Amino acid sequence: MAYFLMTCLHHEDPAQAREVLRPRHRAWVGSGGEGRVSVLIGSALTDAAGASIGNFAILEAPDSATARAFAEGDPFARAGLVSSIEITPLPPGFQAHRIAEPMSPRLG
Repeated sequence: MAYFLMTCLHHEDPAQAREVLRPRHRAWVGSGGEGRVSVLIGSALTDAAGASIGNFAILEAPDSATARAFAEGDPFARAGLVSSIEITPLPPGFQAHRIAEPMSPRLG
């Protein structure tokens, strides 16, 4: 397994659509994308004024393709709210054990 930083930026002003989809998005995150990944931690990304502009997460996954599949399967992405997805590998020494309460079940 490896760790990845997932960064998803949203198109401008999808606030209403994001609110409608938020319960499905949270269920997707909580399930690890139906068991594809472990979501260790994540949150919304905001601009300087505090408006939501996207989301990020630290993922545990077998590879970057699986991490990307998780991001692309998110209800926000499937509904067209996401303008870009970036999957960045984290170094082998990433201290995942310091994250006390993962947001989804741990893999394997």
